[in-house]
Amino acid sequence: MNADRDERKILVTGATGFTGSHLARTLRDRGYCVRALVRERKRVGLLDPTGMEMVEGDLRDAESLRRACDGVNTVFHLAALYRREGASEREFFEVNAEGTRRLLEAAQQAGVERFLHCSTVGVQGEIRNPPATEEAPYNPGDHYQRSKVEGERYALSFFRSGKLSGVVVRPAGIYGPGDRRFLKLFRGVAKGTFTMIGDGKVLYQMTYVQDLVDGMILAAERKDVQAEVFTLAGAEYTTLSELVLRIGRAMGVQVKIRYVPVWPVMAAARACQAVCRLIRVEPPLYPRRLDFFTKSRAFDISKARRVLGYEPKVDLDTGLRLTAEWYRQNGWL
Repeated sequence: MNADRDERKILVTGATGFTGSHLARTLRDRGYCVRALVRERKRVGLLDPTGMEMVEGDLRDAESLRRACDGVNTVFHLAALYRREGASEREFFEVNAEGTRRLLEAAQQAGVERFLHCSTVGVQGEIRNPPATEEAPYNPGDHYQRSKVEGERYALSFFRSGKLSGVVVRPAGIYGPGDRRFLKLFRGVAKGTFTMIGDGKVLYQMTYVQDLVDGMILAAERKDVQAEVFTLAGAEYTTLSELVLRIGRAMGVQVKIRYVPVWPVMAAARACQAVCRLIRVEPPLYPRRLDFFTKSRAFDISKARRVLGYEPKVDLDTGLRLTAEWYRQNGWL
């Protein structure tokens, strides 16, 4: 154990990404000493590194993780290989599962006192009886989700065995200024006519990024809470049709929804995926991209409210408006 560990020094992995950059900035602004794990110092992504320590490392390199954890009191682990159709199952597991295990081991060896592992509601797959609590079973539907299940299991094993003090959080549908994941959805709505694949009745739940960050910090600071899983999401869920209409209102657009059946689009997605695999390019359309239109994602956040005092502050309509304004300011819409 490092006797020189700083009680206010925090390591954030995934700090150059959307959520990680918001988290690192918030922690810095609250007076914490933030160390950001980056793969290359010159590639900071969305992160403003002012007032932060940058350390190079990789989840596949155990020695770099040991250096990153040295002298750190708390670890926020957000880094992950996200959905990319061209990535193999092996790549997902090497980063999201084994990389998490390596970081947990490095944190234990360094004497880290608190570890927050960021998982995803995707480990529960399609929610058949919404809204789902944290106790709903694992039901991953692809390599990414399966690798995140394994990473979550590693974390909970360390926490339950007493090797580390920590918790797991599962975010849902993260959005807000800085995000580009939902840009295609906003652009589709901005045209005034939105093509809905399916009946638009599946449920979806958004989480404003600053609410998520506040929830993560709450979970990390509650050191009396050990080996628990918390779903962090917005206060409400909607049908996809309602979400589209509310995005339209946020942009001042009166949108008309055109509904198309799932099966022809799914057939096209499978054909596109097969062809693109043969020529080794990333497919623009593939079956998993249709999950948004076909699988419900609605969650019960009462455990986080009760145990952590988590309470989303940004309502959905305000969050959608702020996101649309950011897209416009940056020339995306």
